[in-house]
Amino acid sequence: MNSMFESLKNNHNLVYGSGGSSSDQGSSNLSHEVVAGAASFAATKMFEDRQRKKGLPVSHSFAKKALSALAGSEIDKIFETKGLNHLDKEQTKNEAIEKVKQGYDESYGQQDQWSPESQSPIL
Repeated sequence: MNSMFESLKNNHNLVYGSGGSSSDQGSSNLSHEVVAGAASFAATKMFEDRQRKKGLPVSHSFAKKALSALAGSEIDKIFETKGLNHLDKEQTKNEAIEKVKQGYDESYGQQDQWSPESQSPIL
């Protein structure tokens, strides 16, 4: 796992706990950076798992659009379940989308397309 995804995984653990379920940490202690990182990690994990199961390559453009949508919906879910009224939801969503695109580019951007055969799991 590259260092960026390691950082995002740590954020995910802060928000969800290490088991992937809701964390006992108070939601008022969570920053938009941590929440955005958690959503980016969750989006990447969902995308990789789904695409590996399908076994089909996809273009970088499609992958980034799918990851952006997954990150955005994950932010909606986190805000709904954690009651993060102290954070700006749109700022957090935009940051999550940027993080997931940056992580994708760092991990897969050098390839012609994302393919389960040519890339080992990063998560």
